[in-house]
Amino acid sequence: MGMNVGGGSGEEEVMSNINTTPLVDVMLVLLIIFLITIPVITQSVKLELPDVVNEPSIAKPDDIIISVDKDGQIYWNVKPMTQDELLERMKLEAVKVPQPEVHIQGDQEARFEFIGKVMVMCQRSGIARVGFMSQPIDAPNAGS
Repeated sequence: MGMNVGGGSGEEEVMSNINTTPLVDVMLVLLIIFLITIPVITQSVKLELPDVVNEPSIAKPDDIIISVDKDGQIYWNVKPMTQDELLERMKLEAVKVPQPEVHIQGDQEARFEFIGKVMVMCQRSGIARVGFMSQPIDAPNAGS
């Protein structure tokens, strides 16, 4: 075995290699710590969720159907309305006894923001029962 103890030329050579062993050691320790702590962090409550059977609902004549198209235009049944008009009309309906149900149907391409605004208006006006309408998968014009 030979060893360089300095020497002959008097010039010091610059070491251009980086010792990565400590870096690898630290990374392995961090990886082990994360692997141990991840199961502790992810918590879940064990629940048995109910089985759902979709049954077609029977619309009552006094139910309110609010439609939202893909551009955010709001319709009361088939009449176009602004947000202010909708809020005022909902306030009038909210004081009726029994209070009518509101069914919201949104276009498949409508942004959730538009549907959310209608939900907020229902809440502000005091409507207690709000539902969402969807189209069954096996409907004749589903997907078209």
